[in-house]
Amino acid sequence: MMNKEDEYQDPDEPIWSFRGYKLNPGHFTTAMVHFFRAEVTRANVWRRRLDETTNWAVITTGAVISFAFTQPESHLVILLDLALVTLFLWVEARRYRYYELWSYRVRLMETDFIAPMLVPPFHPSEDWAESLAESLLHPTFPISELEALGRRLRRNYLWIYGIVGISWLAKLAMFPEPADNLYEIMDRADLAWVSGYWVFLLVGLFYMAIFLLGLVTVRLQQASGEVLPRFGLPESFFDDSQDRRSDDKRAWFRPSKHRKQRLTFIITEKPKDISEAILKEMRRGATIVPAKGAFSGADRTVLMCALFITEIPQLRALVAKLDKNAFVTVVPARNVYGGGFSSLERG
Repeated sequence: MMNKEDEYQDPDEPIWSFRGYKLNPGHFTTAMVHFFRAEVTRANVWRRRLDETTNWAVITTGAVISFAFTQPESHLVILLDLALVTLFLWVEARRYRYYELWSYRVRLMETDFIAPMLVPPFHPSEDWAESLAESLLHPTFPISELEALGRRLRRNYLWIYGIVGISWLAKLAMFPEPADNLYEIMDRADLAWVSGYWVFLLVGLFYMAIFLLGLVTVRLQQASGEVLPRFGLPESFFDDSQDRRSDDKRAWFRPSKHRKQRLTFIITEKPKDISEAILKEMRRGATIVPAKGAFSGADRTVLMCALFITEIPQLRALVAKLDKNAFVTVVPARNVYGGGFSSLERG
């Protein structure tokens, strides 16, 4: 026995068609589920790699401090550990950017595909689909290297740097015997080629740079894989009924990314054949515009069609097959609104 919805829905009707592929709702959902599992797996792999880098820094720091306190004259090894920890921070920040790439895609699926299923009627938005498609076609890191450095620094490495700095000062103050004043501590910081004063100055500048890095990157919040407060959102982001005192920080937002759009003009002697092929094979509309050649004065026909940049190769192949003498012009379009593109209502 059929439900009311089944009476109006053809189960074989494709909801997605591109270059010969046709997927009905069941196939589409299955493909998205497998894709979601793959992205979650990749995000988990890079999450574990982040933990490994932190473990390297912790183990190295512990080993260096243990060695330094057993060698009366060895404080240089602690300073070398600062350089090693900084290298680990840079490696971890790079890994964190990869983690954010996979996490960004997972969050798109969670917030705009899976969550709407729980609140029917389910109606996917072209906004999230375009953002996901753009991330797949042209992968870019969702966050900058500066934000990645600052975030990993605040979460883990500030504590490691603090332990290393305290250990270095304790080493100078206590060995080979307790120091009487600060000048004696500075004298013990001497290296073979640098006086203790300059060593203290360079270490102090290094720690100032580290803390400034953590401070100035606090408001860089493009990370989608973290539960973070969001600062500086526009008033239009909130409903009038919401209390802005409690909702001026939101835990989630995502930037939208759109595939580049193009406007094509096709001058052809076979406008009917090409327009029918565009409608049938590409599922795109076309507008027929009468024109006249400036030199010959002959009547011409121009087809105008809006496409995504990824559809241009298919259009070229289609036109070349039907009319090898056609003339095709492709120009950038800043925004295209309407069926198959961005929504007019949200425009």
